[in-house]
Amino acid sequence: MKENTIFMLPATNIQTLAGIENLDFFDTQSVRLRRPISPLEGWRIVMSHPMPILKFAFRVRDGISSLFGVKKIQGFSGVVPETVVAGQMLDFFLVEHISSDILTLTARDRHLDVMMCISTLDNKLTITASVKTHNAFGRVYMIPVAPAHKLIVRKNLRQIMQSVV
Repeated sequence: MKENTIFMLPATNIQTLAGIENLDFFDTQSVRLRRPISPLEGWRIVMSHPMPILKFAFRVRDGISSLFGVKKIQGFSGVVPETVVAGQMLDFFLVEHISSDILTLTARDRHLDVMMCISTLDNKLTITASVKTHNAFGRVYMIPVAPAHKLIVRKNLRQIMQSVV
């Protein structure tokens, strides 16, 4: 069920849980910035001011999901350390990989595996999400999360663009 593998999309620096055809959810969005930044700097910009609606969304998520044996994650703390190493936790995400151009985070449980990959190439920053579901709860969970995630990432990319001058 929980394969701790990382798949590199061909001809990119984007990491996913598997090839696109084997994922239950895949979203990748990019933005061109005025100057290059590291993936960790992009994460830090977004996490330094998490969207207020996310606190409410995580509270709802934790309340419903805990009824099905899913661990509460309590959302984002707003704190990102200056340096990060693989194996470290960033809130509820495990840092699977970090380099100068890739930050790969995962959250895995018995219902689904989520991977977030922030990658950079010159002035282009890309946020990619990949999900593999393991059961009916994971599939139902993704029904509201999938469209919401796309909107959240779009807003996060605008936030990064406005912050990088």
